[in-house]
Amino acid sequence: MSQADYSALDRPEILAFVFYPRRDYVRAPSGAIDHFIAVEQDVSISCRFYIHSHSSPSILYFHGNGEVVSDYDHIAPLYNHLGLNLFVADYRGYGASQGQPTLSNTVSDASPIFTGFRDILHREHFCKHIFVMGRSLGSISAVEIAYRFQNEIEGLIIESGFAAFVELLSHLGFPAEALGIEDRECPNLGKIRTVVVPTLIIHGECDRIIPPGEGEALFRGSAAGDKRLVIIPEADHNDIMWLGRETYFRAIREFASASSCNRKGDA
Repeated sequence: MSQADYSALDRPEILAFVFYPRRDYVRAPSGAIDHFIAVEQDVSISCRFYIHSHSSPSILYFHGNGEVVSDYDHIAPLYNHLGLNLFVADYRGYGASQGQPTLSNTVSDASPIFTGFRDILHREHFCKHIFVMGRSLGSISAVEIAYRFQNEIEGLIIESGFAAFVELLSHLGFPAEALGIEDRECPNLGKIRTVVVPTLIIHGECDRIIPPGEGEALFRGSAAGDKRLVIIPEADHNDIMWLGRETYFRAIREFASASSCNRKGDA
């Protein structure tokens, strides 16, 4: 598959509106391991692997635009409690990563991050079963991987993701239409129409940043035969995990258990 051209969206005013790079770096806690994955010459992305066990399935996770991997030091144990490893990836310019983030390289970096993680699992004899998950901005990377590597993943999870990028910019107050920026379905809705792997979409009922209609549009557009939409009552964009904690993690546990290593009998 050829790489779509998103350079028209890499305008400085858009990038300043979308990305909030933080250079925070906190040493990995006990049980977690930091990795750096090269995405091009002299540019590596910082990632953190929170391990439950070598026989557990893993989630490759892409976080929101104002977060870094160390923010998940207190969240990862909730995934480990479900029997899942969690591998969280930063973006360029975030945490200890090199470079500067753009929409183009957010999309293009997803593939080498996936292959780098897949190689880590193989080299260190982990279960080969991978789920890909993206929160908010991270839905770009997660959908890109599902689009390109769906034969190599167990499923796709989107939390608070979006379908139409330019419409979202307009909703957030950015004058996209006035600047002549066209909606190229960048890049989620067009791609998810070809994704047939099991798909779970979680969204807050009262999300004021990315309205629940965006998650519903992704759900309707998904080509997956097994697709699930979970709307968390009363939840906004940044409290969805905590306000709907029981529902949120039950949905992930039930979704992941359908493709667990124990059920398939291999690692």
